[in-house]
Amino acid sequence: MKALILVGGFGTRLRPLTLTLPKPLVEFCNKPMILHQIEGLVKAGVTDIVLAVNYRPEIMVDLLKNYEEKYKVKITFSVETEPLGTAGPLALAKEILAKDKSPFFVLNSDIICEFPFEQLRDFHGAHKNEGTIVVTKVNEPSKYGVIVNRRDSTLIERFVEKPAEFVSNKINAGIYIFTPDILDRIELKPTSIEKEIFPKMATDSQLHAFDLEGFWMDVGQPKDFLTGTVLYLSNLSKKQPQLLANSTIDNYVCGGNVLVDPTAKIGKDCRIGPNVTIGPNVIIGNGVRLQRCVILEGVRVKDFAWVKNSIIGWHSTLGRWTRLEGVSVLGDDVAVNDEIYVNGGCILPHKCIATNITEPQIIM
Repeated sequence: MKALILVGGFGTRLRPLTLTLPKPLVEFCNKPMILHQIEGLVKAGVTDIVLAVNYRPEIMVDLLKNYEEKYKVKITFSVETEPLGTAGPLALAKEILAKDKSPFFVLNSDIICEFPFEQLRDFHGAHKNEGTIVVTKVNEPSKYGVIVNRRDSTLIERFVEKPAEFVSNKINAGIYIFTPDILDRIELKPTSIEKEIFPKMATDSQLHAFDLEGFWMDVGQPKDFLTGTVLYLSNLSKKQPQLLANSTIDNYVCGGNVLVDPTAKIGKDCRIGPNVTIGPNVIIGNGVRLQRCVILEGVRVKDFAWVKNSIIGWHSTLGRWTRLEGVSVLGDDVAVNDEIYVNGGCILPHKCIATNITEPQIIM
């Protein structure tokens, strides 16, 4: 089987992290975002993966070569000279996707869930039509474009954009599987698969909905990245609790759902959690309080710092008695001086913060 991952462009919604690494390589719960997807695809029998990119593919090449060897999968870059939307990349990669009659997966690169690739493969094979969209349920469908099924069927009848009255609570989860026949519908030009291709497939009775069980989140911007972390850790606590920190054996008070890389060092009298990830080679001082936050590789958090609802970028340093909150995001190699308060700051790489940031702003 084959798969195409829509990596896209500049990752502007996740800046300042994507000023250092392309979005697929940013670590989500201590693993590059794209690796969560590759592992799921390989488990479902995928042997060829195409990455549709139009920004800095050279940065990903070396790392992904290692994944090729480890997972015995062929990874190919399909580089766009102009943005091709969400359907055009399929036409650009047609030589690979149509090399045999087997179906292929397509997914957005910033989706996190329990990837149901094996079940999706079997569901799609059973109905034998052109396409299947994974759908997830939302509490407020009026904020989204929703998907309406035919009565007592998985066939999709129509799409309704931000319905004023309830017609469905199912939305597109950004994960698909298609037969190569879909490629006959797509020209090599900027095209939206959601707005231009899917409605025609639904009219032709060629498009089905597959209900996603469990959590789902688009983690392409900081607040959703943090929410996705909470959902992922909660799921991990149910499925693989042995991977999380344990307050009965670790030398700090663990507030629950805490993921710590084995190379991290944590001082005395710390209170960590709930919903915290701590990356490789992180050094946490004494008396530190961490809650609902992401600490990326090489960060140093000095004594008595307090971090909540924030992302701390690689190799950054937080001084003694600093306090960060309000979805603050520090880029690579940021230094925050002692006793500084940051509330909602978006701080670009290699900056030094010496004065308080009391309201959301970008520090360039």
